[in-house]
Amino acid sequence: MTDRLDNTQAGRVFDIRRFSINDGPGIRTTVFLKGCPLDCWWCHNPESQDSQPELIIRESRCIHCGACVAVCKHSAIEMSQDGTLTWLPENCVLCGDCVEACLTGAREIVGKLVTVNEVMDSIRRDVPFYDESGGGMTLSGGEPLYQPEFAISLLKACRAEGINTALDTCGFVGWDVLQQTVDVVDLYLYDIKVMDSDRHFQYTGVPNSLILENLVRLDNAGANSIIRVPVIPGVNDDPENAQALMAFAGGLQHVERIDLLPYHPIARGKYDRLARTYRLNAVESPTTEAMEGLKYLLQTNGFKVSVGG
Repeated sequence: MTDRLDNTQAGRVFDIRRFSINDGPGIRTTVFLKGCPLDCWWCHNPESQDSQPELIIRESRCIHCGACVAVCKHSAIEMSQDGTLTWLPENCVLCGDCVEACLTGAREIVGKLVTVNEVMDSIRRDVPFYDESGGGMTLSGGEPLYQPEFAISLLKACRAEGINTALDTCGFVGWDVLQQTVDVVDLYLYDIKVMDSDRHFQYTGVPNSLILENLVRLDNAGANSIIRVPVIPGVNDDPENAQALMAFAGGLQHVERIDLLPYHPIARGKYDRLARTYRLNAVESPTTEAMEGLKYLLQTNGFKVSVGG
């Protein structure tokens, strides 16, 4: 990658959320990129994990009219006599014909290929709100650096126009890539999911050594960060994990605070719509008392803490 600003660079985006207040300071435009190297059991954006486009089916909107069956040229949708529709993903080529034919918006392809210029057009519309609130653009995912050229080009475009930038990252990326973001990111929203590497591997599919090493490198480079911890009962809400987190974070100089993000099973329906299995069906949200207890433990050890981001 070069330092040349390339606003024609294309990337795959699955959502652009305006007026966000939970993805960094002030009012922000959050750009969600597809693709992630992790496979977190609790992921609340499962449509972000695969870097390729995907079909989402919202059964609650389907009126079983059969329009999708009529236009499908690849025998990827079958309709039984009682009106039940069955999607056959092995036959689907994601042509989008069924999406266009659907009268109720029950079918959607997520993952649109867009250029930096096109995303910047959306971001610029909210500049007055950034100026008033101290906000800006947040790049999220998935893991935004899974598409490094596009992500860095977009960050550079924002920096060139004086727009504040935040990068929401899992940190599982080569330092050669992450290092290139230091001069174009104002704040890192850095996910630390589980401190024990074996348990991290169990619940995310990767060890955490690179993730922790990269945050130390960013801190040594003077980068400002907020550590974000999703609190999942039975996974990382134990005292041992909290103690290990405090021991690690205590050695960092540029962490503004720790955000404790209580797990919520609200994403279960997304997995159904993507025809995927949700692996935490038996887990409910942590209690208010549990979250406040963890917050108190961190605060009494000198950390600034927020619950809920």
